Amino acid sequence: MNLNHFHILTAAILCVYTFPLEHCSAAEPTAREADVVIYGGTSAGVMAAVQVRRMGKSCVLIEPGHHLGGLSSSGLGRTDADDTRVIGGLAREFYKRLKQHYDRDESWIYEDRQRYKAYKADADGMFYFEPHVAEKLFDQFAKESGAMVVRGERLDLKSGVVMQGRRITALRTESGKTFKGAMFIDASYEGDLLPGAGVRYTIGREANSLYNETLNGVQAALAHHHQLGDGIDPWNKPGDPNSGLLPGIGPKPGPDGSGDKRVQAYNFRMCLTDVPENRIPFTKPVGYDEARYELLFRNFAAGQTGVPLFPTMMPNRKTDTNNRGGFSTDFIGANYAYPEAGYAEREHIIKEHEIYQKGLMWTLANHPRVPVRVRKEVSRWGLAKDEFVDNGNWPHQIYVREARRMVADYVVTEHDCRRRVVANDPVGMGNYNMDSHNTGRYVTAEGTVKNEGNVEGSPRGSYLISYRAIVPRKGEAENLLVPVCLSASHIAFGSIRMEPVFMILGQSAGTAAVLSIDDKCSIQALPYAELARQLRADGQNLDLPESDLLKPDRKIKDLAGIVVDDEDARVRGSWRHDNKEKPYVGGGYLHDQNGGKGARWAWFDAELTPGRYEVRLACAARPDRAKGLKVVVTHAGGETNRTLDLRKASSTNSLFHSLGEFDFKDKGSVYVNNRGSHGFVILDAVQYLPVKN
Repeated sequence: MNLNHFHILTAAILCVYTFPLEHCSAAEPTAREADVVIYGGTSAGVMAAVQVRRMGKSCVLIEPGHHLGGLSSSGLGRTDADDTRVIGGLAREFYKRLKQHYDRDESWIYEDRQRYKAYKADADGMFYFEPHVAEKLFDQFAKESGAMVVRGERLDLKSGVVMQGRRITALRTESGKTFKGAMFIDASYEGDLLPGAGVRYTIGREANSLYNETLNGVQAALAHHHQLGDGIDPWNKPGDPNSGLLPGIGPKPGPDGSGDKRVQAYNFRMCLTDVPENRIPFTKPVGYDEARYELLFRNFAAGQTGVPLFPTMMPNRKTDTNNRGGFSTDFIGANYAYPEAGYAEREHIIKEHEIYQKGLMWTLANHPRVPVRVRKEVSRWGLAKDEFVDNGNWPHQIYVREARRMVADYVVTEHDCRRRVVANDPVGMGNYNMDSHNTGRYVTAEGTVKNEGNVEGSPRGSYLISYRAIVPRKGEAENLLVPVCLSASHIAFGSIRMEPVFMILGQSAGTAAVLSIDDKCSIQALPYAELARQLRADGQNLDLPESDLLKPDRKIKDLAGIVVDDEDARVRGSWRHDNKEKPYVGGGYLHDQNGGKGARWAWFDAELTPGRYEVRLACAARPDRAKGLKVVVTHAGGETNRTLDLRKASSTNSLFHSLGEFDFKDKGSVYVNNRGSHGFVILDAVQYLPVKN
């Protein structure tokens, strides 16, 4: 179809920009054709559509709901990016436009702009924003591009992907409408095109052994973060197993590191406000079941008496409110069926999540078994009147943290995130924590209830995402790109699944689709050099920041004994990679950002030849580094506790602090926890130095 024909067709159905498809003329044709067909009006889908149009090709963007932008316009206003330098291209343009919006005085209704800490007058982007502002920008992007936007049309899940050999020829929706194209992009959070296109995918958690990872699979023993209190009885009638388990407690998971099909928890990213004239108090929802919150009450009684919410302030006294603690907005274990469910079952799951979360907020604000301090704090918040006005002020989109994941010729794993493997065909970068939320609750051997599944591991800087991870394997669909449900292990996807990354990959997918049309080749055969040239020309960042590529300061091979670098440590919590302050071992170090005290841990484990060793912790002295740091050495005789002051120079040398001499059998470990420390906790390296007799 030529471009003139496409513009005529676009004008004929212009109403789809603002109304569901069923509101258009009855005479409208049931078949549409464009160069590129995109399914899913997520942030990735919008950016893919814009890129296709800017490169001169026709495009149709099909959104099964009625709103563009996905999570970015549905409450997730806190941009999850540890290093915004890697955000380029259309994603950068999006954040620049947000900044331009908030530069205007009229954008600040309920708050003084100068008092909002996340607003920086000299910054080129705004990374904290209100939902309706984001949606307006996505709508503008789509409209300016001239992309045909079709809303309210859901893929026929049984036979909606029409194939001819290895190529998709059309998508068919539930209403019977058909959308033909040369190239197709699945930008949905669910990966709904994958099964119909015959593309291999997986759901859940791989075993650590599959890709030789350390943070994948079942995580019970090390699930310390967002954990329930100790000693909580799991039975409906305390002490009586015959009374049955409390709601939400499931079977015991498999061994740590083993794989399963469990899916990390979903929630809604609520937009709350404490501005009285814009606040709607929490109400008890229809379908409220107090039994769902019995575990919450017992968790309070067990000593977790803080407010179990994580509200990040957005402009105009609004929040992006996320999960916090052992019992919070994550509806743990209620979403296992969602990825492959039909629409009716998905709608039921979504509704149950809504009832659960609305019920939680009413409970926290009103229930007498909730601590008074918590009730008082939660009660001052409510839903924002000026957000999600067509959905009862509730987010349009549930947070699908993970659903299907394609299995392609290249699988992004923990090794990519840690830059032990570096892709030679990047189409974008990630840098956020490898973050898996809890997947279940179970009864321990001691007869108490605990959460399972939470794991957080720092990638120690930015990393590259391979082009091969967003295209099916050779021999599968030749004209499909998958920028959201891409090929990644569960734990690697936990880092990739951030909205700016999806925007970046969406643009790259759109670029590849157009170039493949021009070259008359399959998406797998597209020359990467050609793709890279176009991506760079359009502002995409494909090169790791220089700070992430610096040569090691102290080479491990030059140090005596057994040295365990931070790269090889087991870490939990949000640690940040840095290499600004020398000296250090290897390519840098991790630090706790002088925050999250008590929520960040690390283990430096070593395989040793039996004998006596001096154990040393690497950290150069600095005035802002931690004092009161607790360190535990596990050795043949048990455990030895040490308290360090990292502000004082080491008595050993300029870098290493001696923890003492200990006898070891075949293993040793040094445990670091930032609880009770004051200042920046540094994770650099641990040296096990043999003691000569």
